[in-house]
Amino acid sequence: MLVNSAVITGKGADTAKGRSSDELDQIRELLRARFDDLTAEYEEAVAENQKLRLVEIGDAAGDDQADSGSKTAERDAASSLIRTLLDRRTQAEHAMQRLEDGTYGNCEGCSKPIPVERLAVFPSATSCVACKSNRERRAG
Repeated sequence: MLVNSAVITGKGADTAKGRSSDELDQIRELLRARFDDLTAEYEEAVAENQKLRLVEIGDAAGDDQADSGSKTAERDAASSLIRTLLDRRTQAEHAMQRLEDGTYGNCEGCSKPIPVERLAVFPSATSCVACKSNRERRAG
């Protein structure tokens, strides 16, 4: 089980009410593995983007509009992937910090426990479904 439905309060995740040391270790390992995987993907995407740019610099002679457009689309997709991976990695890092602070598993908006099912699917979640929906409605 990723987390239980107990509320974490106070400083220090190791003394968090309702979670055993084993549960905390399991959550910590899961978040660390996610962070490490995202870091590896990010570094690979950055390296691929650099290769793409080097090839593009040396291979631009004689490009027509279609070639130029294709290269721009590839560059934009690579940049988007890099931003997405960096954002996900930052979310995982934030979740690890919340775990250490003793606030992991609680909504940052209303402080209620985030449902276990939501955390199982999205371990970096910082909002319950209700707060997330309210925030999206206001933004939309």
